[in-house]
Amino acid sequence: MAQGLSRRAWLTRLAFAASAAAGASAATPEVRARQTGEKDAPKATLKLSLACIDNYDRTRALLDGTVKPEGIDLKGEAIGPADLFRRVAQRAEFQVSEMSTSTFMILKSQGDDRYVGIPVFPSRNFRHGYIFINRRSGIARPEDLAGKRIGAPEYQTTAALWQRSFLQDDYGIKPERIEWFEGGLDAPEPERYHVEISGGVHVQRIKAGETLSRLLEEGRLDAVMGPAEPECFRRASHIARLFPDYKRVEQDYFRRTKFFPIMHMLVLRNDVYRENPWAAMSIFKAFQSAKEKGMQRLWETWDLPCAVPWLLPELEETRAIFGPDHWPYGIAANQGVLERMTRASLEQGLSPKKLAARDLFARETWQT
Repeated sequence: MAQGLSRRAWLTRLAFAASAAAGASAATPEVRARQTGEKDAPKATLKLSLACIDNYDRTRALLDGTVKPEGIDLKGEAIGPADLFRRVAQRAEFQVSEMSTSTFMILKSQGDDRYVGIPVFPSRNFRHGYIFINRRSGIARPEDLAGKRIGAPEYQTTAALWQRSFLQDDYGIKPERIEWFEGGLDAPEPERYHVEISGGVHVQRIKAGETLSRLLEEGRLDAVMGPAEPECFRRASHIARLFPDYKRVEQDYFRRTKFFPIMHMLVLRNDVYRENPWAAMSIFKAFQSAKEKGMQRLWETWDLPCAVPWLLPELEETRAIFGPDHWPYGIAANQGVLERMTRASLEQGLSPKKLAARDLFARETWQT
């Protein structure tokens, strides 16, 4: 068994290796010839599966075929995040996929080489507004979370990674000062990918059939954090946000840190990448083009492109705070955010070692 890998991670890698070997015919002679630079090689289109979440303006042009990566035919499939991230982490069944950045960092730091990253970040979100408290637990300020029982759908989620980061950086609460519970938010959910948490952090699964929302409402948890509201928040008066004025707090956080938290990234399966290293930049450029088209469409407010009544002033405020590109792709523009994430993964007991930001990505994309 490889040093540093859990038994489950090692078995997952063996299964993937067998699958990759069985499908070794992925690169046709024409594609292999093009890779080796033969001048007269016939051109062939590389057919790849793409799995992503289907509610982004910034990827719409790729899914509807308006934008196509050069030399690649992407067949897109829209999948919800919980199911998608389990299938990506456990079975590696898609050749190109959106993935939890936190889970990818864990796999990469463990030596799992099934994927290589592409610096495309389709999902970003500030997360101060997604910490919910039971008022009866005596929590009046962030510092009061120390010593409490806090639930998260999974300790490894990128949303919780960022929430623990700002709780530590701004309020001095380290992860080991909290008793953590994980499980389904509003309905029971299976585990995405088992991670052994280190560094003195205590995490346990809630009982089968229970949910974090119910435990929070009943007072068996003091708080819940993660990527979404618990069901009890909108109807139980004793459930509240830790940061009621979260937009102001998040804007202040960005002004101080320049961090617009990355949630998801794009990954390319390594068996495809090894045979077609050019594909990494082709995919990056296509996603960049799709994002630019999506952002341009947002500003065409003579007909509102999304159901936000005051979309234009929201866009103007965003530009005033962030500058002309508030959703950058590429490594250079995201260096600080990515370094904070890789350090947080180590600090929070998720990754066995600290990775440099560019270690996450295909070499061909290092200059982006």
